Amino acid sequence: MSIDPATFRDQLAKRLGELEEQDRISAKDRDPVTLDQESVGRLSRIDAMQVQAMALAQERRRKAERAGIAAALQRIEEVEFGYCVERCEKIVEGRLRNNPTVVRCLECADGSA
Repeated sequence: MSIDPATFRDQLAKRLGELEEQDRISAKDRDPVTLDQESVGRLSRIDAMQVQAMALAQERRRKAERAGIAAALQRIEEVEFGYCVERCEKIVEGRLRNNPTVVRCLECADGSA
């Protein structure tokens, strides 16, 4: 079975849309926490700060995932998608189906190559 770049391109584009939706949904959680003690109690502020910290961490993970997706889309355009960046051998299709942003075969990823 050969790798169909169009299938992966569609999958990656769909995931980008999902990431944008998650950004939109969590936008309010990333807003600065107000420190006005009269409007919000101390424990509520601490909770809000924890929610904000988690939302910011999720945003960083989504940003890193977007970078991986952009790189994978670039490899598709350059007809390099599906090949290990270290050994230029094909990456197993199952590995790509699991995560189309991988750039190394299993041997190189494990460091055993």
